[in-house]
Amino acid sequence: MDLEGAQKAVDNWIKKHGVRYFNELTNMAQLTEEVGEVARIISRRYGEQSEKATDKSKDLGEELADVIFVALCLANQTGVDLNEAFEKKMIKKTKRDHDRHHKNPKLNPLD
Repeated sequence: MDLEGAQKAVDNWIKKHGVRYFNELTNMAQLTEEVGEVARIISRRYGEQSEKATDKSKDLGEELADVIFVALCLANQTGVDLNEAFEKKMIKKTKRDHDRHHKNPKLNPLD
């Protein structure tokens, strides 16, 4: 599914099951909450914090999907075409970052 399809799928879900979109500020708070859940898993599973028994069953993929879902809601509410925005972002990052990353000694593979 491409981003356009994902935006349509979310919009259809909202209309069928969600009654309406939460307002933009509520969705921004929801997005922050979902990103926090991703951060908790990453910091405990891959970082230096110990992972509690209750955290071990958390599904990182599900939490990342929650972030995407809310981001898609915000895009729909504000009229953002994420396919177009993402394509522009990839072009911009490619032009801006290609040489910078290749010249970064911290990113060079170890010999």
